[in-house]
Amino acid sequence: MIGDTLVLNAGSSSLKFQLLAPESGEVTAHGIVERIGQPEGSARLDRDGGSLDWSGRVPDHAGALAAVQDLFHRAGIPLDGGQLRVVGHRVVHGGARFRRPVRIDAAVLQAIRELSVLAPLHNPANAAVIEGALAAFGSVPQVAVFDTAFFATLPPAAATYAIDRTVAEANQVRRFGFHGISHEYVSRRAAAALGRDPAELDQIVLHLGNGASASAIRGGQAVDTSMGLTPMEGLVMGTRGGDLDPGVLLHLQRSARMGTDDVDRLLNRESGIKGMAGVVDFRDLHRLIEQGDPDAALALDVYCHRARKYIGAYLAVLGRADTVVFTAGVGENDAIVRARITDGLAGLGIAVDPARNAAAARGPRVISPDGSAVTVMVVPTNEELAIARQALALLG
Repeated sequence: MIGDTLVLNAGSSSLKFQLLAPESGEVTAHGIVERIGQPEGSARLDRDGGSLDWSGRVPDHAGALAAVQDLFHRAGIPLDGGQLRVVGHRVVHGGARFRRPVRIDAAVLQAIRELSVLAPLHNPANAAVIEGALAAFGSVPQVAVFDTAFFATLPPAAATYAIDRTVAEANQVRRFGFHGISHEYVSRRAAAALGRDPAELDQIVLHLGNGASASAIRGGQAVDTSMGLTPMEGLVMGTRGGDLDPGVLLHLQRSARMGTDDVDRLLNRESGIKGMAGVVDFRDLHRLIEQGDPDAALALDVYCHRARKYIGAYLAVLGRADTVVFTAGVGENDAIVRARITDGLAGLGIAVDPARNAAAARGPRVISPDGSAVTVMVVPTNEELAIARQALALLG
């Protein structure tokens, strides 16, 4: 029996998709459409029977959804109303309005479009895919799950920026946080792996991928997170630098004559690991370090220093921690990064066992020594499964 929930995760120039059964987590097929809006796009669908590839121009996200439908048709898995119970959409920014999943109608779609002012790279793509999916699967319920929703519980002291209150209120300036679907899923899965109730635990979660964020979670609820009004604040990322003195931007505007678009490109696409070392993939970064590249070595130092600093900050916010959890592409797969981030934290009860840290294993696992005051874990994230389950739960 094939999976009955289609999850669509639109990025600014990509569309990830997965067809799965939410109850069991069994995946029928998954894949990605890439280079949307560029001269030559590509798409790939993976399933147990092999893979299917597609190439050609993908002019926009509506075209990307058409490519997805074509791949499923070629795979003998037609996406029609009779095969689907629900379509779940990841939406990056829900603003102050959307604090939980919501069934999509015309008013919700319009609100997602209006929130593009807060997420100009992502919400327009999310809205375009939703519009196409409503047309393609009109009889199937569709649900939006918001990346910001998990952080709706942030206390005012954590969510408020110290700028003029009237300016902040008029322009929706506050900390919203992102990667919330992942942080919620991983924190609950870590608790389950330890045989504990999430309500009993204080957790620090490090979502380390091309985008990276940290969260402090007390009793299953987020109380702080590193990303803010946009996904640019906080940890060092693949192409984003994270925390930055705002005066740097004023300096660049005045001294380098950089305009708004120049600064936007610098902060979103030319900073972080790429800006410091010229590469994005951590495998390339480690290769450069092995070759003696000083810029790459410094980039890794900066990356790990920033993450270590956030661990210390969130220990102060929480007062204690039961777990520190690594997840996402770098967090799950890079033992060197995990070791470097936790190095020197033994005095805070945080350490990793070298053998456990280096072991190749799938699924949630403990990598701290037996008897550690803080349990350090690696827990794979699965945003698509989380979206599918939240969407199904909303429909009852």
